[in-house]
Parts: sequence; structure tokens; C-alpha cells
Amino acid sequence: LALKHFPDYNTFAQTELMKHLALSVCLLLFFILKVQSQKTNSKISSPQKPKLVVGLVIDQMRWDYLYRYADRYGSNGFKRLMNEGFNCNNTFINYTPTYTAVGHSTIYTGSVPAIHGIMGNNWYSRQLNRTVYCSEDTTVTTVGSNSSAGKMSPVNMLSTTVGDQLKLANNLKAKVIGIALKDRGSILPAGHSANAAYWFDNANGSFITSSYYMKELPFWVQQFNNKKLPDQYLQQNWNTLYPIETYTQSTADIEPFENILPNEDNSFPHVTANITKDKYNSFRYMPQANTITFDMAKAAIEGEQLGKDEHTDLLAISCSSTDYIGHEFGPNSIEIEDTYLRLDKDIASFLTYLDKTIGQDNYVLFLSSDHGAANIPGYLQENKIPAGLINSSTVQQYVDKFLQRDFKITNGISKVINYQVYLNHEVIKQKDIIGIKQAIIEELLKLNIISAAIDLKELNQASIPAKLKNMLINGYNQKLSGDIQYIPNPQFFDGSSKGTSHGVYNNFDSHIPLLWYGWGIKKGSTSRAIYMTDIAATLSALLNIQMPSGSIGDVIEEAIK
Repeated sequence: LALKHFPDYNTFAQTELMKHLALSVCLLLFFILKVQSQKTNSKISSPQKPKLVVGLVIDQMRWDYLYRYADRYGSNGFKRLMNEGFNCNNTFINYTPTYTAVGHSTIYTGSVPAIHGIMGNNWYSRQLNRTVYCSEDTTVTTVGSNSSAGKMSPVNMLSTTVGDQLKLANNLKAKVIGIALKDRGSILPAGHSANAAYWFDNANGSFITSSYYMKELPFWVQQFNNKKLPDQYLQQNWNTLYPIETYTQSTADIEPFENILPNEDNSFPHVTANITKDKYNSFRYMPQANTITFDMAKAAIEGEQLGKDEHTDLLAISCSSTDYIGHEFGPNSIEIEDTYLRLDKDIASFLTYLDKTIGQDNYVLFLSSDHGAANIPGYLQENKIPAGLINSSTVQQYVDKFLQRDFKITNGISKVINYQVYLNHEVIKQKDIIGIKQAIIEELLKLNIISAAIDLKELNQASIPAKLKNMLINGYNQKLSGDIQYIPNPQFFDGSSKGTSHGVYNNFDSHIPLLWYGWGIKKGSTSRAIYMTDIAATLSALLNIQMPSGSIGDVIEEAIK
């Protein structure tokens, strides 16, 4: 273009110069594209990856515990994760019922009960005509004890987990291990193809497993069990970490609506050293049971050499004693406050251990919860807040009497569980089942503690808020669910007069913490709505692996570098 300003230039020279310019530009573009292609191919062929993934689920941890006790936490536990990692402040469970087995399954499958098939801790089976337990498996045997506590496996879970997909991605070379006091807290997160899942047995105070995984305990597990750490912790008793008068976020030490620890009383100090009857069950209700869970996790890292080769490993940890203690004393107790102050120290110690053993930049960790917890009704009532209980057995008796009175039907209800009514189809199959269901719904709505009752086959037509409807749809499995779902009033749940529980859709049960930390994670936070099902999708994206087979979650893009 510049040559047109020089008319004395002959045509031949202009043509040759333009050819050289064009050739130079083409060569330059080719060189740039080739370099970019080499860089891109290098990234695709050799993706960076962490040495270890740690999933840390705090059983029954409400989201607000991150902030309620924040002024008493140290700088290296919860606060380290919050300040140096990524905090998803509005993370919710997107199904109901909100129980332990369902939460652990959903976190690691990225799925919901409608798909992964874990309907609760227990649910009614029409095929077996009985209630089934989430991880029961009569085809396997206990390894590490003479009890039946090891007759467990993930056979009832239909979807794969992140751990399963991690192993499938590298020809089963990754190691995946689950550890918890509860069998369901270790088995379901670890998945189907896990190398092992270990849980605590009350019979001998040891960590055990099942023949689903192995024929005998590894030597490192035997060594760990031989230390008899539960006995050592029981001898220490449980007193408050700090002077009891400093626990100003809690109610008084003794409240009439609090429960009593097994074989013990309900006030500090909790003297556990003298317990002889069923002492290992009592141990579950001590914050030191969280400590031993981390002790076991450290032993697994060393015994299995996790994070020591070129293949990313996964360690799924669940702290169960927060749930045991929460059920007994409720969210406003000194026991819960002290438990979380101690847990904060355990987390700090574990992070320091990971820094030294795996390397601070070589692991990624997430912290979340399987569900929250309701305030104890007695506590709310004291403060003029409406609250109460709705017992499933009472509901079953109520509906049974109604069917006998109005329809002359005996044994018309097979089971009421997880806020669902299972009709006995064998008894009423010749009757007008649609009309009977509608009659039951109308009868349930006469109870002033029930806000809604719904025919589960007609969920889409239910006149309830969209968010609640979506939770019910995600929790409904055509083969496994009941016929009618009832929704208690807010602050009402299925439980007992002392202590608390969980399982409903309300935010106190469904709003959970979600913290990300370590390799590949940005520093920051978000307040947008995120769901439990997004955890597995995000992990899969971080690890460059396929999402679990039932996953419906989305990647939390803003958390990833």
C-alpha cells in the first residue's frame, strides 16, 4: 500500500517487494501458530494435578457455625480455609430428606436420591417388605471384629462417585479411602471401587472394614488399633477447653430440653473415665472422637503412601461425633460450642500435617457438611418461637385409624418414614387408590402441624413454592419412594422431646458450609446460590476427569484458578 506513493518505482520492483512482504507475513503467522499449538498441546497432554484430594465432611455442621464461633477460632483452622481458600457462603442441599447417608452420597456423586437411590439412612422396601439400612449388605462379612458391624458395602448406591471416576481415569491406579466413625460416612463417599473404607466398631473400639474390600486388615490398621486410643481419650474425661463462663454463645450448662450422654450425665465435666458398660459407644459422643478420626486419616496417608506417586489419590474423611453430640445437646449448647472449638484445633493440626507430608501446594481440600440441625423445640418455645415435633409412628397410627374408620381398610399403611406414607398396595389394590390417597391428604391437612401433603406421583401439579417442589422432585425415586409426602410446619420435625434432629427442607437443615482450599483453588468467596451437587462437578473439573455417572451439578467456576 505504501508503494503507490512512489510513482517512479517500476512495476516489476513493486510486484517483487509485495511478494516478499506477503511471504514474510505468512512465515511469521505460521511460526506464531505453531508455537501456540505446541503450548496448547503441551497443556492438554500433560495436565497438572494435585497429589491428594481430601474431602472433609463435618456431620451435622450448620453453616452459621463458621461465624457464630469465629471470634474463638484460631487462625490456622476454619479461618485459614476461609481466609486463604474459597468460601461458598450460600451453599444449599437441593433435595429432601436431609439425612446423613443422603448427604454423603450426594456430595461425592453430584447426584440426588431420585438418581443415586440412597433415600435416607433407612427407607422402606416394597420388594423386601421391610425397612432397609442404607449400607447394609448381607453378602459380606466383618473384617477386624467378631461383630456384625462390618456387614456393609456401597451396594445400595446406584451412581458412581468422584473416587470411582478418579480410578477409572487412570486405569485404577489411584488410591481411594474413606474414614469415619459411621459406616455410612466412610462407605458411601469412598464409592464402589474404593481400596478401602474404615469405620468404628463399638464391640472392640477399633476401626474395621468388610470383606467387600479385603480379607484382613492391613498391618498399619492393626498397628493403629493396637494403640487403644479410645481408651486413652476416655480416661481424659471431657471438660471445657476454656473456662465455662466464657461460653457466652451458648445456653446454661444444664437445660431440661438437653439429653443425657450414654452412661453419663448432662453437665460438665463429663466423666468418661469411669464408664465400663458399652464404653466405646459413649466414646462416639466425645469431641476426642473427631481427633481419633484425624489420627486414623494420618495413619492412612502414611500406611497407604497416599500422594506419593504420579497418580492423584483421594481421602474421604467424615467427622461423625459432631452429629452424635448435636443430637444430644442441640445447636445452642456448651457441648456443641466446645466441640467446634476443639474441632478447629484438630483441623489446624491436620492442615499442618498435610503441609509437611504432602506439600502445601500439592493437595486440594474441601470442607462441607451432610446436613444441618434444628434448634431444640423446648429452647425455641422458651423464646416464644413456634416449634414442636411430629412423630412418624403417631402419623402412621393416625392414618391407619382413619382408613379403618372411613374405608374399613385394615393394615392399609406399610410404613411412614422420611415424612412419606407408604400405602400397602397389596391390601388396597382393588380399591380406588387415587381417591384413597386424596382422602388421606385431606385428613393429614387437618393436623395443624402439617403445612402441606402431596401425592408424590403428582408433584408437578403441587401448589407449593418452586424451590420446595424442586427439592421434593430431587428426592423422589419412582421405585423406592412412598405414595404421599407431608411437610411439617417450620421448626417442626420428627424427633424426641429432648435433643434435636434434622431431615426437613428448612434452611437450618439445608444451608451448609462449603470451603475450598489448596491446589487449583482461588482465594475469595461468593454469595450466589450453590448446591451440594456442585461439589463433585467442581472436583471433576479440577482433576480433569469425567463427572460421576449420576451427576447433575455444575462447576463452581469462580473457585478454580
